Amino acid sequence: MTVTEPPAAPAPAAPAPTPRLAARTSAVGGSPVRDILAVTARPEVINFAGGLPAPELFDADGMAEAYRAVFAEMPARALQYSTTEGEPALRAALAERARARGLVTSPDELLVTTGSQQALSLLATALLEPGDTVLVEDPSYLAALQSFGLAGARVVAVPGDEHGLDPEALKELVVRERPKLLYTVPTFQNPTGRTLPAARRAAVAEVAARRGLWIVEDDPYGELRYEGERVPWIAAHPGAEDRTVLLGSLSKIMAPGLRLGWLRAPEGIRRACAVAKQAADLHTPTVNQLAAARYLADRDLDAHVRRVAGVYGERRDAMLAGLPDALPDGSVWSRPEGGMFLWVRLPSSYDTTALLPEVVRHDVAYVPGAPFHAGEPDRSTLRLCFVTQTPEEIAEGLRRLGTALRA
Repeated sequence: MTVTEPPAAPAPAAPAPTPRLAARTSAVGGSPVRDILAVTARPEVINFAGGLPAPELFDADGMAEAYRAVFAEMPARALQYSTTEGEPALRAALAERARARGLVTSPDELLVTTGSQQALSLLATALLEPGDTVLVEDPSYLAALQSFGLAGARVVAVPGDEHGLDPEALKELVVRERPKLLYTVPTFQNPTGRTLPAARRAAVAEVAARRGLWIVEDDPYGELRYEGERVPWIAAHPGAEDRTVLLGSLSKIMAPGLRLGWLRAPEGIRRACAVAKQAADLHTPTVNQLAAARYLADRDLDAHVRRVAGVYGERRDAMLAGLPDALPDGSVWSRPEGGMFLWVRLPSSYDTTALLPEVVRHDVAYVPGAPFHAGEPDRSTLRLCFVTQTPEEIAEGLRRLGTALRA
């Protein structure tokens, strides 16, 4: 009897490749600040790269008491879903703080966000179509550039000087580029630390009113003033009322781990952002909102901010005192009146991106300035954060930086 061998099983087909990622994810790079923080996590590194508030200044006892009160009095509510717009008690407290700073605001004008960074994403979703033009300062906040890039926007830098963007250059760009919005951090800007003067703010408001431009005014650092007089928000200027979205945050004045921010906007755009937020995360965590509202009711946040600003001012002074010996001849730097950052420009022969690995080998770090530019980067620039370390640590970090730059 003849035995017939069964036919050989066919070779398994090669698996089909997975679909490609969206092109925008590769067109927009990651955050070099986050990349540097990962590389410099060693405790011996003095890190001037991160924009990290000083953790020893957090009011941990006050926040713990606020959480205890919330869980003792309203545990079911704290652990339940909430409204997209935000907890009424927190919105009321934030509106009162805005009114105290000269901007008439009702709770209904506010949308609570998961950090003010989320507000940028929501605005990009609500306002921008692929190909729309966005104007930004030069240099500008890096995460804003990422948000607008992921939305497919065309980002154009507005020329400026040590005082901020130039209103005359803004006028020309608005006529030529027909942008949809201008994004600005006018007070203690990230990355430069500069503050836009009142006259320029009024001019920006006038340009927006005449040319039909949205203004996104980001103010995470404005309460951290060490000297000088407060400059009113652009949103408070005549002509800007119906076209300015003001962003605020509790990250720098209370604690970044709360992830609590807010936006104040005209009704139409606020509603659009609320719809975008429903799709993103439904709402910001209820328990964090209630705890922050309780803290604001029971504690004097302004007194806490004054204490923090006093310490930060001493640290700024320590960095300013050490820079002349640390940096090469011909270097220039900003002298911020508040905030967390200052901006350095080395002589043009220096490339701060190329230099960074050598600097990190000396156990110190900064952020190269190139990624903060929407247009042609200035590769001789860098950003230094001065609030995280003590004056003694700042002096040692600058000594290491000087050694690395000379090497």
